[in-house]
Amino acid sequence: MNAAWFLLLLSLHFGVFKIGYGRNASTRPPVVNIGAIFSFDTTVGRVAKIAINEAVKDVNSNLSILQGTKLAVTMQDSNCSGFVGMVEALQYMETDVVAIIGPQCAVVAHIISHVANELQVPLLSFAVTDPTLSSLQFPFFVRTTQSDLYQMTAVAEIVEHYGWKEVIAIFIDDDGGRNGVSALNDKLAERRCRISYKVGIPPDSVANRGAIMDILVKVALMQSRIVVLHVNSMIGFKVFSVANYLGMMGNGYVWIATDWLSSVLDSDSPLPSETMETIQGVLTLRPHTPDSDRKRAFFSRWNKITGGSLGLNTYGLYAYDSVWLLAHALDDFFNQGGIISFSNDSRISSVAGSTLHLDAMSIFDDGMLLLKNILLSNFVGLTGPLKFNTDRSLILPAYDIINVLGTGFRRIGYWSNYSGLSTVSPETLYTRQPNRSSASQKLYSVIWPGETSSKPRGWVFPNNGKQLRIGVPNRASYREFVSRVRGTDFFKGFCIDIFTAAVNLLPYAVPYKFISFGDGRNNPSYTELVNKITTGDFDAVVGDIAIVTNRTKTVDFTQPYISSGLVIVSPFKKQNTGAWAFLRPFSPRMWIVTGSFFLVVGIVVWILEHRINDDFRGPPKHQVITILWFSFSTLFFAHRENTMSTLGRLVLIIWLFVVLIINSSYTASLTSILTVQQLSSPIKGIDSLIKSVAVDMSTAILALAENGDLQRIRDKWLLQSTCSLESTEIESNRLHLSSFWGLFLICGIACFIALFIYFLQILRQLRRVPPPESASTGQGSLRSGGLQRFLSLMDEKEDQSKSGQKRRKIEKSLSDNDRDDELGRKPKRRETEMTRSDVNSGN
Repeated sequence: MNAAWFLLLLSLHFGVFKIGYGRNASTRPPVVNIGAIFSFDTTVGRVAKIAINEAVKDVNSNLSILQGTKLAVTMQDSNCSGFVGMVEALQYMETDVVAIIGPQCAVVAHIISHVANELQVPLLSFAVTDPTLSSLQFPFFVRTTQSDLYQMTAVAEIVEHYGWKEVIAIFIDDDGGRNGVSALNDKLAERRCRISYKVGIPPDSVANRGAIMDILVKVALMQSRIVVLHVNSMIGFKVFSVANYLGMMGNGYVWIATDWLSSVLDSDSPLPSETMETIQGVLTLRPHTPDSDRKRAFFSRWNKITGGSLGLNTYGLYAYDSVWLLAHALDDFFNQGGIISFSNDSRISSVAGSTLHLDAMSIFDDGMLLLKNILLSNFVGLTGPLKFNTDRSLILPAYDIINVLGTGFRRIGYWSNYSGLSTVSPETLYTRQPNRSSASQKLYSVIWPGETSSKPRGWVFPNNGKQLRIGVPNRASYREFVSRVRGTDFFKGFCIDIFTAAVNLLPYAVPYKFISFGDGRNNPSYTELVNKITTGDFDAVVGDIAIVTNRTKTVDFTQPYISSGLVIVSPFKKQNTGAWAFLRPFSPRMWIVTGSFFLVVGIVVWILEHRINDDFRGPPKHQVITILWFSFSTLFFAHRENTMSTLGRLVLIIWLFVVLIINSSYTASLTSILTVQQLSSPIKGIDSLIKSVAVDMSTAILALAENGDLQRIRDKWLLQSTCSLESTEIESNRLHLSSFWGLFLICGIACFIALFIYFLQILRQLRRVPPPESASTGQGSLRSGGLQRFLSLMDEKEDQSKSGQKRRKIEKSLSDNDRDDELGRKPKRRETEMTRSDVNSGN
């Protein structure tokens, strides 16, 4: 009994050991079946068929990759039919296929991806670029080429690079076409551009020349002249042929074709001359693959295989690398103990008994392990590094940008997700820091349709374009801002000129018409006018409309082009002082008038003092210096000359009072400028407080401000009534003549009265002086003699006898006062002196 138990346990032990060993070190099968689904009768399909067969040969001949296991590939032609592709995929599931290379078309990929998910068979698509085939919905779909998400990013950056804002998208009306244009629309929107019109073309069997012509006639009526063509090769050349017939391949048009055109140019060149004539000037993209020795060797080998009848395109390289990718993943799969085994799906078995024989399909048991190894692959193929990021996309997406001209084409630059547009290869840029600045985005010159090197404007005024309804307030006051021309539907004014100038700077056409709002007798309600936009009555509004909080909640505003009534109270910032800061307290006119009055007062005092005051007499040079010294020394009250005349003292007193006021005001103003803080605020304008499709108009208004047109329009309408805000801060600290004209007036009147009285006195003395006896009795001599006597009388020193008598009277009164003070102390001496005086007088 014990022996029986021992034998049983021993047999179980070896059985379990054998199973575990087989799991960890699986036996590699001699052959692994793989499938391939694509369209044989297409440019991509013809190249892919040869590339896949060559890749299978290379893998099977390389013993280091699968260690003796061979790949057996079975190809099926789906003809880009979703139904046929599904049937062919189901047929593969009956033959124990572990993976499928393909499909080529997005329509087929969307359908058979559901089958791949159910049966856990990886799909390695070398040509499907539909960005909506996500790993979340279709985990067994692996894209071994670049997604249209990157291709449409490249197209959007080209559009932005040339300054265009609107494009027209023509696409094939299937899953790949619709989803690709949707990605383009998103990428354009990120750059403030848009698709203004998009139209789908039915697939090949329905797309005839008449239908394409109807589509292009509608396109020709649109304002945009930038056309993005996202179709297949069969439809694409039909579109170019009809466009050339309609004159849409000439000056002004821009055609950007996706990578379908570059694939044809690589594989079928040279194209017939009549075909090349229809695509002159077209831009197209080609998935970028770096140069390498292996790639050049394969191209040489390819030419030997095909004899030059079929060129190798990028999708052929991706198909070749897809086979090698699967081979590397299978090698890792076997090294990890993976076993190729299949089991029936219980859900399919539940419908057994039907004539469809669905129970023949089975699930790949270790399909998840193989998928994991595919996604972890990391090797260098003919297309460059093959490695997937977290989104299951190939790393380092890049495109060549090609310009079709003459009998061939030329590369004008590159686009990479790393650094954008560049004339330098992506491999060189990968060694540098990423640079997305506008200065680094460069392309070589382009020969556009119509054989011109001048960049097309990209738009025209549309023949069937809808006019924007622009509401304009019909004001009764402040008509310089906006007013209606009487008897017409035209408007004029500052706001209207700004609007029309800004519209002219837009990179696209804007048909519009002005609609009056208000009766012209009363100012309309601007709030009601703004609300007309939200109700759909107006598309936009032009006028002197204040930006207030409530309005910004419902509409967008452009960049403000005139200051509002909003005032921000904030502290001052200290101004920079310079070497000439001491001149800033007075305005230039104030400095001139003040200096002039110094000289005038000096001359007036000199005139009044010259005849009686020795300080104001002497040689002419000395008198001029005295005038200048006396006048300017009064500024500091440091004049040393005494004034003797009553009139001179009157003028001097008034002038010293004026100097006191001026001196005090100057000191206060200079102190304020050097020490008081000037206004400073972090708010630079209303645009800092409020951020506002109408970005384009705002950009145009800023351009008007930069080129000076905004100031010229402002001067045209508002120069007579505007207030200068720029100089207010500086001028507010300056003292102007208007603040002191009263003082100068008083001083001037005093000088005039003093001179008038002085001249009257001179004239009176002149009459008392008899003329010289030697003077001639002629009338002319009398006049000249009178003038000479007048000037000599002013210049001669006044008779000291008269002035001396006055001076003696003053001295006598002072001496009498002194004597009265001494009477009490020396009366006898005083009597003696008086007696002596009498005796002497008697003698």
